[in-house]
Amino acid sequence: MQDSTMTEEQAPPAQRTTRDLARAAVSGWLGTAMEFMDFQLYSLAAAIVFNKIFFPDVSPAIGLIAAMATYGVGYVARLAGAVYFGRMGDRIGRKKVLYLTILLMGASTTLIGALPTYSAIGIAAPILLVALRLVQGFGAGAEIAGATVLLAEYAPVRRRGLVSSLVSLGTNSGTLAASGLWALLLGVLSEEQLLSWGWRLPFLLSFVLMLFAFWLRRGLKESPVFDERADVVDGVALRRDEVESAIAEADDHRGDVLAAGVRQRKGKAFFLALGLRFGQAGNSGLVQTFLVGYIATNLAVGKAVPTDAIMYGSLLGFATVPLIGLLGDRFGRRVLYLTLTVLTMAAAFPAMLLITSGSTPGVLIGMVLALNIGVLGLFSLESVTMAELFGARARFTQLALAKEIGGILATAIGPVLAATLTAVTGSWWPIAAMLVVYSLITFVSALLAPETRGRDLVRLEDAA
Repeated sequence: MQDSTMTEEQAPPAQRTTRDLARAAVSGWLGTAMEFMDFQLYSLAAAIVFNKIFFPDVSPAIGLIAAMATYGVGYVARLAGAVYFGRMGDRIGRKKVLYLTILLMGASTTLIGALPTYSAIGIAAPILLVALRLVQGFGAGAEIAGATVLLAEYAPVRRRGLVSSLVSLGTNSGTLAASGLWALLLGVLSEEQLLSWGWRLPFLLSFVLMLFAFWLRRGLKESPVFDERADVVDGVALRRDEVESAIAEADDHRGDVLAAGVRQRKGKAFFLALGLRFGQAGNSGLVQTFLVGYIATNLAVGKAVPTDAIMYGSLLGFATVPLIGLLGDRFGRRVLYLTLTVLTMAAAFPAMLLITSGSTPGVLIGMVLALNIGVLGLFSLESVTMAELFGARARFTQLALAKEIGGILATAIGPVLAATLTAVTGSWWPIAAMLVVYSLITFVSALLAPETRGRDLVRLEDAA
């Protein structure tokens, strides 16, 4: 295990003012909020209206499947965006890439609200919808990773966990904003108004948020860590062959720093990060996606109860997320990971007993606990730990890939597997078992990972 503390030989990153940090924090929070709002707006629209206005010539069931399929293509595009923009962010800087991602997300979401429907232009309407969905996902694939990297690299070492956790709060903000907008529309508009023009309003309103986010990032300074990297010359990272030449010409200290970044065998830190991501992403897919439908379909409670539980859990998350960030700064990342995953595994079966009890309070308590311990708490830790695991030379790329691959493997596949297992067994226990398995993967990854609290983020090599 490598020493992960700051060495005397390595100069600390250039300092930024409190105002710069505040702008970076708000920018990171707002970009993540916009990403999750865009995706939540689309997912709700796909479930409520898109099957009727973009796929009207097929049966309602097939229309819903087609609408959800257009939702799914965004996740494929996210992986491509993670690779493309991740490499760009490691090469030319974090700030420049975050300009592009916010513009791509905001413009594509706004244009969805301006699309002609199937009745106006026929098959071209759903084709354009898919195209915009791909653009939206392409930008989103690097947004949360870029915001995470930027905040972690901006934050003071002793408050890095707290500051980085603001990215996680963006997920709550975006989800609640999108859900609130759709709840308002459904409450005040008739079905005819909703289908004719009302569905466009949330998408068009996102243009205002995009302008504000772009304005914030326009005055944002580059990450101090990127500026201090030994392999960055005139704002651009050296290619590998250029680094090798620089090593040969540099003094012993700079040569050692550069060599550590390009000659270390890669892979271990990435797979550790993927394992850390697996628990949070898998638990999220089960709690926030699968359980909502499972409860509404199989339990004798009101259909609004599970969505209310997610709303209450998300509101509580505004306290949970920064608290976990603070505790991580105080006691370290590993001990918090181990504690949260053990609590999630221990609570999995009791929480599912509460949720399936048939009582509204039981559903609310079980869902709120599962969301805050097994999802939001882990997300708060993930925001800082994954950034600290990777070296500065490939931090953006590796973090984006770990997030997106972990999300596809766990979040996308998990609900389908849960639906299959509960159908075969006729019971809820496979859901609890999956929560245990996902959390166990993260527990083992945290056990194998080095403690990263206080690590010098200017170092080019990975922590493991």
